[in-house]
Amino acid sequence: MDSNKIGKDAEKLAEKYLIKHRLKLLERNFSSRFGEIDLIMQDRDTLTFIEVRYRNSKMFGGAAASVTASKQSKIIKTAQFYLSQNPRHANKNCRFDVIAFEYDAAPSSPLWYKDAFRI
Repeated sequence: MDSNKIGKDAEKLAEKYLIKHRLKLLERNFSSRFGEIDLIMQDRDTLTFIEVRYRNSKMFGGAAASVTASKQSKIIKTAQFYLSQNPRHANKNCRFDVIAFEYDAAPSSPLWYKDAFRI
């Protein structure tokens, strides 16, 4: 199966999962020259930047471990750009979450890592 399609499917599953947990979707696939954030959602009064990861095996640490320091830096810079473009959110608490899927034959249940990394 095409890895881009799997990635998009994982993002859709993550979005549905988070909406069930009462987060409100603000943006999908927000891009800047620094990178992309898969989902931007509001969790009560907290603006949440979410990276969705999938892996077809747990080798090399699995999906969550694939959010490297370099990837975190890109997400943080993109989040800062988002905040500069959306001043209504500038004073909100912010959080960086990871939703991880481990794929075998079918997608697993998502693993939600709240506050997975910080600035």
